[in-house]
Amino acid sequence: MNLNDFDFKASYTKAENDIANEFYLPCMRSSIKYDRISGYFGSTIYIIAWSALKEFIQNGGKMRLVCSPYISEADEIALSEGYSARNDQILADSLKKEVEALFESPELSAPARLLAYLVSEGIIDVKIAIPGEHTEADARRLFHDKVGIFSDRLGNAVGFRGSMNETFKGLSSDGNIESIDVFPNWADARDKTRVDNVMDFFNRLWLNTVVGVTVFPFPTAVREVLKNKAKGADWEKLLDEIKVIENVANKWKPNKNPDAKTPRPHQANALEAWVKNGRRGIFEHATGSGKTFTAICAIRNALDRHETVLILVPSRELLTQWHKELQETLTGIQIYYLLCGDGHTDWRKPRALRAWTSSRSNQNRIIISTMDTASSPDFLQNVAQGDHLFLVADEVHRLGSPRRRNVLSLHTGARLGLSATPYRYGDPIGTQALLDYFKGIIPPPFTLEDAIRSGVLTRYFYYPQKLYLTDIEQKQWNEITDEIKKLIARSGNKGKVSFTSDPRAERQIDSRLQRLLINRARIVKNAAGKVPLAIKILKAHYRTGQKWIVYCDNITQLNAVLRAATAEGFDAYEYYAEMEGDRERTLSYFESNGGILVSIKCLDEGVDIPSATHALILASSQNPREFIQRRGRILRKYPGKHFAYLYDAITMPVIPEDENDKRLSIISAELSRAIQFGIGAENPACITDLKNIAVDFQIDINALCEGGFEDADE
Repeated sequence: MNLNDFDFKASYTKAENDIANEFYLPCMRSSIKYDRISGYFGSTIYIIAWSALKEFIQNGGKMRLVCSPYISEADEIALSEGYSARNDQILADSLKKEVEALFESPELSAPARLLAYLVSEGIIDVKIAIPGEHTEADARRLFHDKVGIFSDRLGNAVGFRGSMNETFKGLSSDGNIESIDVFPNWADARDKTRVDNVMDFFNRLWLNTVVGVTVFPFPTAVREVLKNKAKGADWEKLLDEIKVIENVANKWKPNKNPDAKTPRPHQANALEAWVKNGRRGIFEHATGSGKTFTAICAIRNALDRHETVLILVPSRELLTQWHKELQETLTGIQIYYLLCGDGHTDWRKPRALRAWTSSRSNQNRIIISTMDTASSPDFLQNVAQGDHLFLVADEVHRLGSPRRRNVLSLHTGARLGLSATPYRYGDPIGTQALLDYFKGIIPPPFTLEDAIRSGVLTRYFYYPQKLYLTDIEQKQWNEITDEIKKLIARSGNKGKVSFTSDPRAERQIDSRLQRLLINRARIVKNAAGKVPLAIKILKAHYRTGQKWIVYCDNITQLNAVLRAATAEGFDAYEYYAEMEGDRERTLSYFESNGGILVSIKCLDEGVDIPSATHALILASSQNPREFIQRRGRILRKYPGKHFAYLYDAITMPVIPEDENDKRLSIISAELSRAIQFGIGAENPACITDLKNIAVDFQIDINALCEGGFEDADE
């Protein structure tokens, strides 16, 4: 068929149309030419209409793609100044990273090889565009809208433009288009003019004649890399493999509408592995990787099995967030919800909870409870236990604390735990209890590095900022350290505090030790130099319109930073759980206007602010989970967010400690965070100085990530 055989609509929206089957796929199958202004080179893997690609290639089809590389602000300035040998190296280095990321991601192996084949065979021709500050307005709009033009062998052409968001990294055939305007050149004179204008713009762009945009040829070095990757590739077999991946993902869609969101490859693979594990297990997936959506896929499957779903969350924020996401995602079926905790008390009515959790019902029922409520005797005694219950635990590590472990006595059928960091630091008993109850962790974990490589999270730069304790703070730290040494010496075990044969004495010493460690950590968290350091960093690096989050330890530190930032003229405002103002309104203002959001712990779990581009960490606990989650939050994808930037206050002691007690040093926790952050950053050399400090303190860098302990107040 030819393009003019179709009666295309003037516009399509994902809410009302099956854009893939009504527009995108018919165009691909009927065309011999596809010109596209895309996003980044790595994302071109998601814009190919996989199920229609075979017909396109058999038609002799060719694609011309104009995309951009991931580059730092400094490199972007250099590139916008024109052509040079240095520019070739910048582009080659950046694009090689994107290519490597594609091939390092197991779920993208087949599509990456297919993309390499298409580029090396000339089916796809790529050029790289760098818009500058003086780019003409129309060009900026076209780059933002990501325009495309399909053309057939008869000269018919159809253009489209709109919000083609490629942040959802699934291999779905709908091309991840949310809404588009469509203009065919055979419909009327006005649409023909629009097509002609877009074609003219694309051709001028291809020839590097658009004012304010510098267009570079695809680097030869990167083309050679792709050619090597494509050696021996059978494109038809690769295409069949991709279709299998698509079919598995479609099977797990929680909403059965054709154009509804589809699980990404790592999500579908995890769900398949979970089923093989007897529908029990923990997903160790990085913050921002879509754990909630993965669980919702499993929940829809459970409802289809006529199971009753019990979801446990650690906080009131997550209680509300889960309820909202379930309502927005699980459409098309009638579901009844019961909320428990945070002021929701209907479950306490006589026989209410037993009726809700009973197996004798044809209703789709979901109970969402806070962990504190669910671990109470009143709750546990009134649950109708049995194989019909599907238990989901978000931030499952929180369920391993001594009090909350009561929940693990529940008899249920399927069980699913979710956490970026399921192991409880310094709590092997709690960790083992979770692993036993949920039947282990589902391999493989989806790490933060995996999420960055596959484009689920944003790449980032890391800038550790050293400061030193004052003499008074150092004295306090040393005094507490001496108490810790004495306590451990009295335990008779310098390697591990297992203490005495009397469990009461053991608990007493363990509690005192943890209290001492917390008190010493507070000295570092609240070091006097942190507020001046924060203002120094903001004055040096903050630019109007940027979106910064400053993480503080407590309300006193928050207020000090807020006062100092406001006095310097920054647009700064507070955000925390108990604040007097409207938190949603605060986030809405931040989303629209940017500024500096000064926050404490409530951002660590459950609250999403993906538009934030910069973070300044003034305080971190000795629980590595906290800084892992914070990093994951700032790396969430957002339109126009090319990189994230992390500034981190690293507190140093005035003098080294005794050589025999390096494992007690608080510097270990500081370096552990910094070195883990730096290794995954775009500028890993940033931690060279910190590694030298670790050597000076005789600290084993490889063992740093093994330390830490759970929060006492959880």
